[in-house]
Amino acid sequence: MASLGDIGVSALINIITAFAFLLAFALLRIQPINDRVYFPKWYIIGARSSPRHTGNFVGKFVNLNFNTYLTFLNWMPQAMRMKEPEIIEHAGLDSAAFLRIYVLGLKIFGPAAIVAFLVLIPVNVSGGLLFFLSHDLVISDIDKLSISNVPPKSSKFFAHILMMYLFTFWACYMLYKEYDVVASMRLNFLASKSRRAEQFTVLVKNVPHVHKNSVSDTVDYFFKKNHSTHYLCHQAVYNANKFARAVKKRQKLQNYLDYNELKFERTPHKRPTKKTGFLGLWGKKVDSIEYYQQQVKELDEKLTMERERIFKDPKCIMPAAFVSFNSRWGAAVCAQTQQSKNPILWLTDWAPEPRDVYWKNLAIPFVSLSIRRLVISLAVFALVFFYIIPIAFVQSLANLDGLERVVPFLKPVIELSFIKSFLQGFLPGLALKVFLWLLPGILMTMSKIEGHVAFSVLERRTAGKYYFFMLVNVFLGSIVTGTAFEQLDSFLHQSPTQIPRTIGVSIPMKATFFITYIMVDGWAGMAGEILRLKPLIMFHLKNMLLVKTKRDREKAMNPKSIDFPETIPSLQLYFLMGAVYAVVTPILLPFILIFFAFAYFVYRHQVINVYNQRYESAAAFWPHVHTRIIANLMISQFLLLGLLSTKKAASSTPLLAVLPILTVTFHNYCKSRFEPAFQKYPLEEAVEKDAQDEVYEGEMEMKSFLSEAYLHPVLRSFEEVELVELGVERIPSQPTTEPAFGLDSPESKVSPKTQKQNLEVVVEQHESVFTMSRETSVHQTHNT
Repeated sequence: MASLGDIGVSALINIITAFAFLLAFALLRIQPINDRVYFPKWYIIGARSSPRHTGNFVGKFVNLNFNTYLTFLNWMPQAMRMKEPEIIEHAGLDSAAFLRIYVLGLKIFGPAAIVAFLVLIPVNVSGGLLFFLSHDLVISDIDKLSISNVPPKSSKFFAHILMMYLFTFWACYMLYKEYDVVASMRLNFLASKSRRAEQFTVLVKNVPHVHKNSVSDTVDYFFKKNHSTHYLCHQAVYNANKFARAVKKRQKLQNYLDYNELKFERTPHKRPTKKTGFLGLWGKKVDSIEYYQQQVKELDEKLTMERERIFKDPKCIMPAAFVSFNSRWGAAVCAQTQQSKNPILWLTDWAPEPRDVYWKNLAIPFVSLSIRRLVISLAVFALVFFYIIPIAFVQSLANLDGLERVVPFLKPVIELSFIKSFLQGFLPGLALKVFLWLLPGILMTMSKIEGHVAFSVLERRTAGKYYFFMLVNVFLGSIVTGTAFEQLDSFLHQSPTQIPRTIGVSIPMKATFFITYIMVDGWAGMAGEILRLKPLIMFHLKNMLLVKTKRDREKAMNPKSIDFPETIPSLQLYFLMGAVYAVVTPILLPFILIFFAFAYFVYRHQVINVYNQRYESAAAFWPHVHTRIIANLMISQFLLLGLLSTKKAASSTPLLAVLPILTVTFHNYCKSRFEPAFQKYPLEEAVEKDAQDEVYEGEMEMKSFLSEAYLHPVLRSFEEVELVELGVERIPSQPTTEPAFGLDSPESKVSPKTQKQNLEVVVEQHESVFTMSRETSVHQTHNT
């Protein structure tokens, strides 16, 4: 078990690592060559077109203004300068609500830490139980600050129960206030937005088959009959997955063509050539420009035929449609009511915004969705329990003292002071972090197989699976397996009736493991997040090896967005550790407070300068955050209840039994009070907003605005390409279908020929189209 010295070694290693990362970041961010890595957000919104540098050649890569090196830490106050309304305008409500989770952690655990240090730690220290048990159990000085140090049947347990009541009431009060604020922010955000396609559109699934009628005709007839006053138009859902793969191939060919034409422009005396064999290593040598022009032309013909087949082949039209209405009121009535006597037909729900739609899953038949979700539920269950094996291995590293008594031949190596401190104080947290690295990607794939049709829903479902995994394996699994390893000798040589007593004493001692995990993940990990070492390396490698055109450079920049499926469950794990150990081992709270403060600072900087959200859900994830924090509170209450039962505190334990009931009652009240704001759109708000639109925005041709807003993005992009190739003037896009950044931005002021080529390569796989769309999310918000 990690001692105070081991914790000190771990703290020293992580503080040095974090400081080194922060120093490296402060120096790297001011170099012109790294500007697109550390400030991609400003390039995307058009506020930055090139790095600031001096006029000479070297100044394009290295910052030669030595005065900036003297103020290289000024990014710290800059990250705090932007106010929350400005962050919402700049990065969206999702980003602002995400930052509020860290503030909520500080509000909950800050006062709790003060009370715990003033009251509980003196109570625990005065217990003195572990002094008499040191010959039976593996203990450390930290354990003497925990509830384990209080002897059984002690009246001092009333202090712990009182602390749990105070902590629960304070946490519930802060949760209520925060839920109220975020719900109001969401309603205000939705009310402040101008006309958006998703405000008038409903996704209709499981459209019944009508003999001799197409899906489109069936949808049109049904809504003209049942929503005659407000029904406007609809867009059928096409299975364009095969077409999207071909479009991706065309994009690659077009990119090679652009590269060779630019290369020829630079050296007009020499036309570029290539070999037609594998990877250009052998085969007939041909003119590269003519070769790729011919390849693109042939593929365009195939794409045209495939596109026509998609629109004509009934098998490519799915039993689903995006149905649009001429008012928000009409859309709200349709989305929030049952449409048919058969409740599994004509299923309606609010349509995601066009950027948020995961088009691949719209092609999944409705019947297979239930089967898919059952299979994935079983797979998640198996995966969670499979991971107990590496978790147990990590715990064996964290509890070397317990193993020494069973396998004493390892003692000479383990007892080397630095090795022991490293193995117990640093390696367990690092090993656990490594084991968790691949998990979010696996869980996201499972969520996609389940068939959810929006990226926001996919990420929330993945976050739910990841939270369950963190709860079972990282927290409960670490406690159970850690207790077994930690007290292995005691388990093997004592009466079975004494095992509950040993577990009751040992669970609080796992605080040392979680302290090391917090320092690795929350301190050094956050410093690594702001350094962006992997994106930095990948950007320069791509710039040297793969970048051929301006579009390639924009893709290499790749700022991505906040990784909600991983960061939010990790945050909830910190809430769980804080809730459990606030009463059991309060010494853990300062480490959590440092994490919340540091992470808030880091993510504020990233939201302002780096991340560009793929979609905007208007903080739709907040009910899940609230629910899981409530679950964490209840877990802490039950664990304390079980712990006190092992302490034979029969006189005080019943007082704790009522607390979970009060917590559930509070949660149900919050659920009924605030959750509808995240699931439904009040008809009162819809009517008011429709009236405001008529006054301030006037009449608008809604049908032309909505008719193709939900056309598959690959098909829509291909239409634009056809217009360019035919020489037809490009029709201005509606607010929801703006051109991607790089086509009309200041960064793309190039020759007309190159502009035409850039327009041609707008054809891309739907995932790529979403990437391009999210790069203009801020532009879209302002323009609409």
